[in-house]
Amino acid sequence: MGIRSILAKPLAAYLAKETNKWSSQPGLYQQRIREYLVKEGAMTLFGRDHGFRDIKTYEDFKKQVPVRDYEGLKPYVEKMLEGKPDILWKGKPEYFAKTSGTTSGTKYIPISKESKFSHFNSARNSTLSYVHETGNASFLDGNLIFLSGSPELDEIAGVKTGRLSGISNHLVPGYLRTNQKPSYQTNCIEDWEEKLERIIDETLQANMTLISGIPPWAQMYFDRIQARTGKKIKDVFPNFSVFVYGGVNFEPYRAKLFDSIGKRIDSIETYPASEGFIAYQDSQREEGLLLLLNNGMFFEFVPTEEYFNENPTRLSIEEVELGKNYALIINSNAGLWGYSIGDTVKFVSKNPYRLVVTGRIKHFISAFGEHVIGEEVEKAMKFTIEKFPETELIEFTVAPQVTPADGLPYHEWFIEYSHPPKDAEAFRLELDNQLRQLNVYYDDLITGNVLRTLKISPLRRNSFIDYMKSQGKLGGQNKVPRLSNDRKIADEIASYSL
Repeated sequence: MGIRSILAKPLAAYLAKETNKWSSQPGLYQQRIREYLVKEGAMTLFGRDHGFRDIKTYEDFKKQVPVRDYEGLKPYVEKMLEGKPDILWKGKPEYFAKTSGTTSGTKYIPISKESKFSHFNSARNSTLSYVHETGNASFLDGNLIFLSGSPELDEIAGVKTGRLSGISNHLVPGYLRTNQKPSYQTNCIEDWEEKLERIIDETLQANMTLISGIPPWAQMYFDRIQARTGKKIKDVFPNFSVFVYGGVNFEPYRAKLFDSIGKRIDSIETYPASEGFIAYQDSQREEGLLLLLNNGMFFEFVPTEEYFNENPTRLSIEEVELGKNYALIINSNAGLWGYSIGDTVKFVSKNPYRLVVTGRIKHFISAFGEHVIGEEVEKAMKFTIEKFPETELIEFTVAPQVTPADGLPYHEWFIEYSHPPKDAEAFRLELDNQLRQLNVYYDDLITGNVLRTLKISPLRRNSFIDYMKSQGKLGGQNKVPRLSNDRKIADEIASYSL
């Protein structure tokens, strides 16, 4: 047993004790954070504009601070990009995390001196939580790989700027760098395919014990290794025991990933965002991710059906209900106020508060009022594959076809298989049936002959990789939306059909 695994266990036990303290008093800790944020933000331009000195209660806060997305905060961010201090948070940010937005183009999310620690510490704590629950710490003595974007940063008004995954590389402490892969030089390669080959060069003979990355890009890494060696990943990395992932639902990728690995291993799901590290999987036995209620963010929740209302209901943590979809709103120690990050979540536990990410507030299909969401299409696929176990898929996305050349409109599923179902028509009908069971409005439209049953358009191998390459978004944390309410992605990806 190495020094890292020895030291990790008492640190993990301490973390578990501290986690239990704040998770057992969620309302108290969230109130303290809200009061701290308002106090610290009172002297900023945003705080003065929104009467922070008059805020005493949560009701006051809701009156003074409206819910808004990046477009709503953009005038303040633009002042920060000009180098002005004390705009959304005291002083200047330490970093801007660049991320792409559908409306705003490139978004610049501030990361403050205070918030930067929550990003790294939360990633570390997700691993320590796993160590405490399972007793497995030996993986910390091997090589750890983080499939991420380039750590090379630009500067805007003296503030270092880059992708969150690249910024995170700079927050890794020295004691972990000695066993971190890939090398800094390899991580700086912008071309994803070239970078991936270099990563394989560096890791093929290494003792890889933990691999972290979003599932589709981890799968690409595994595929390239298998193509080189002809071996399952377990035979290339016999001590690989923990897979850490985030950014997408793991279920559609699970079967193929584990088939590539050649054995089941433990996995840790995380919920990082440029706006803050929101939650992580704290148990291998319980469903959901532990919401980090003592991490510099005050959370609010808007029922999804009210999100586009002029004055939607806003709830604090103690007011949420189990099994209900909410738009997630954050207020952070980086100066994001009433900020809608665009995700929808659903609570599966209140003791402690654990949630699952159910989709994106603007990613849905409702061409005819059906309002199908990401959670429903992913569950429909999961349940269908369970009935067709020979089927393995690489990726899929869904869009409506409102004006077909003939017949009724339908939902079109673009699917890239690694192993297609033996009976494609039976698979299609089962997938449609599962979605009908999950969404009563979709079922009504089928029954009422407004829509016909869904269509599956199989794609050739590497379609999603080639599509992302064509968009300049191959690798890193980029991913294809699971579903869209228009045909923009669908019409482009249709060119890859078999």
